[in-house]
Amino acid sequence: MATEDRTAVTGSEEHIEHLLGQLTLEEKAALIVGRDSWTTAPVERLGIPSVWLSDGPTGLRKSYSGTDMGVGTSVPATCFPTESALGASWDSELVMRVAAAIAVESQAEGVQVLLGPGINLKRSPLCGRNFEYLSEDPMLAGTLAAAFITGLQEVGVGASLKHLVANESETDRMITDSVVEERALRELYLRAFEIAIARSDPWTLMAAYNRLNGTYCTENAQLLREIVEGEWGYRGIVMSDWFAINDRVAALDAGLHLQMPTAPTAPGVVAAVRNGVLDEGRLDEIVRALLAFIFKADAARRPDTRADLDAHHRLAREAAGQCVVLLKNEGSLLPLEGEALTEVALIGTFAAEPRFQGAGSSQVVPARPVESIHQELVRLLGDGGRVTYAPGHGESGEAGADRVAEAQEAAQRSSVAVVVIGLPASYEEEGADRKHIDLPPEHNALVEAVLEVQPRTVVVLLNGSAVAMPWAERAPALLEGWLGGQGGGGAIAEALLGRVNPSGKLGETFPVRLEDTPAYLTFPHDGTDRVPFCEGLFCGYRWYDARRITPLFPFGHGLSYTTFEYSSLAVETVEEGVGEPLRVSVSLRVRNTGARNGREVVHLYVRERQPRLTRPDKELKAFAKVSLEPQEETEVTFELGERDFAFYDPRPQAWTVTGGVFDLLVGASSRDIRLEGSVTLQGTATQLPLGRLSPLREWLAHPAARDRIQPALSAMVEQLFSPHPERGEAPEMPDLAHSFVGDMPLAKLVMVGTLSEQDLAELIEVVNRERR
Repeated sequence: MATEDRTAVTGSEEHIEHLLGQLTLEEKAALIVGRDSWTTAPVERLGIPSVWLSDGPTGLRKSYSGTDMGVGTSVPATCFPTESALGASWDSELVMRVAAAIAVESQAEGVQVLLGPGINLKRSPLCGRNFEYLSEDPMLAGTLAAAFITGLQEVGVGASLKHLVANESETDRMITDSVVEERALRELYLRAFEIAIARSDPWTLMAAYNRLNGTYCTENAQLLREIVEGEWGYRGIVMSDWFAINDRVAALDAGLHLQMPTAPTAPGVVAAVRNGVLDEGRLDEIVRALLAFIFKADAARRPDTRADLDAHHRLAREAAGQCVVLLKNEGSLLPLEGEALTEVALIGTFAAEPRFQGAGSSQVVPARPVESIHQELVRLLGDGGRVTYAPGHGESGEAGADRVAEAQEAAQRSSVAVVVIGLPASYEEEGADRKHIDLPPEHNALVEAVLEVQPRTVVVLLNGSAVAMPWAERAPALLEGWLGGQGGGGAIAEALLGRVNPSGKLGETFPVRLEDTPAYLTFPHDGTDRVPFCEGLFCGYRWYDARRITPLFPFGHGLSYTTFEYSSLAVETVEEGVGEPLRVSVSLRVRNTGARNGREVVHLYVRERQPRLTRPDKELKAFAKVSLEPQEETEVTFELGERDFAFYDPRPQAWTVTGGVFDLLVGASSRDIRLEGSVTLQGTATQLPLGRLSPLREWLAHPAARDRIQPALSAMVEQLFSPHPERGEAPEMPDLAHSFVGDMPLAKLVMVGTLSEQDLAELIEVVNRERR
């Protein structure tokens, strides 16, 4: 009987190769599918351990057993703000700290891999799972995801970056086909994953349920082998989303290592190898990578870890405070100070019973009592103010006239009213998409009723994604509190009182109406199982910029209780020498011109002035969050590389920089640009070979080609445009015809008989040889 190799270091290449030689075909096939709902299959006779995987990323959601899915009955853990909230923090260091705390709790519970972060882009506010995603922009999403992954893995818990790729809706998610043109796929949806992988090297990736351009992501060799493994050089493992496998052999051959959860697919893999359908060498590649992952995870275990859940609760509250977005603050109604605190009317059931997390696989059982705004506002004020609470509507949402009247009476006799509203769990949840972006009717009615009697009204929102606000113009102050986790209530109370200065910025555009959104006509699908991404490159703010649509609140928007001034923009191209990568340095100064400490997020966008192919008006390429005391000033510096100016050119299938002028836009949001500069670049455009279908204008741009085709072109022009050749009149080509001829493929000269096929072939060969 084979035994474990006791001479090689556990998990070393030598050890893994020894194990491969000892494993039977049946054991290899069993290794690549889960043992149960949450663990990998061990091989005890060879000392191959099992790895425990668990849901996240709002917090640890570990079931009590490997066979229990554990939704709503998991081991208690700290419930942190959802990813939509963390995305609004624009704070990599904060996200890293949150992830590290989750990793500590994972270690304490014997979990080696956390299933997160989710990095799908918010192409529509209707996606039911948007609360679990970071942003509509790939730079922001990829950067914060990298921070989350780093925080987890520095504590020895692997991340599972998900859901690869174009899994941007929930309706029929296991069968839909996301139809995405190549530039949008590369520049948006894959770009977020590429950034996160390059910066953090997650232990695992999770392949999504859906098809991508006709092929299931779990079986997509172009996606998994050519792009992820080949182009990006990723060497971790790819696992399936739960129950996402349709054809285990095809998925294995495409590069998917681990099928989750358990399923009776091992016999089929064995049969495929024995029948010659699957090369055992390919199976060995998959098992080799899986063994390396298993031993890495096992070696990172810290069984003596004890989590400080009180400290983690404080971190959860701090994090929620950094995610709060001050959307509007007319007349500096906030923070509530002085006379405003004499009598505060706190209205809305969410004020006492907050919605604090999303519904679905990320749902955490909080380890500490969930804080409410009501409870914390009363505690923080103490004897310094009085809070009168009125629910405004019933627990099930109905707005009775007596409850609304009670709310109006409380608001009318108060110095200020705070109305807390939002989306119930039934409005946004995993597995279903939203039908509209409206708040519950009773919530809107409550706001309207309070505004009628109290002009000094603050509206607080608790929601996981964008919502319409028909009363927004009349409400003087708006605070977006998101789904802030177990400490969210205290964080919002502190923000209302000015003990926390809001510094969050929207990671997604808030539209005025659903009809303004990029995917309005095709979300969730086109009536079949196809999800056409018809907006192409124009996701999120890119769409609103291109269509000149004014949103309710733009991407990156967020106010503060202080003010900031931007100045002294400087742009420098760093010359590194021949063959060295391009670097552009952008620096500026930011000053806190107010009377309070504050944190500002500085955005850097890039715009190509004269793009060869269609490009968005501007694209986020970097950001920085700085903390400043009153009147303090600091320098912010960004370093941009070649990819920050590039677009994906589908013809050479390469990232390309067109030579020319690029504008560098620095601002506080996508619609609040404070400073502008520019840089001129030489470009890296790949010179494509000219062919028979290349337009004549491209041929005429090359001197050698022009000399060779001019006689044939002149003959064609004489045929087409000389009205009276018998009179010897020179042909005159109308202006419109110049464009017509320029767009013609070279092969048309053969069709009109002024160039032979042999001459055409020789021309293509000679000119392309000279152009090399």
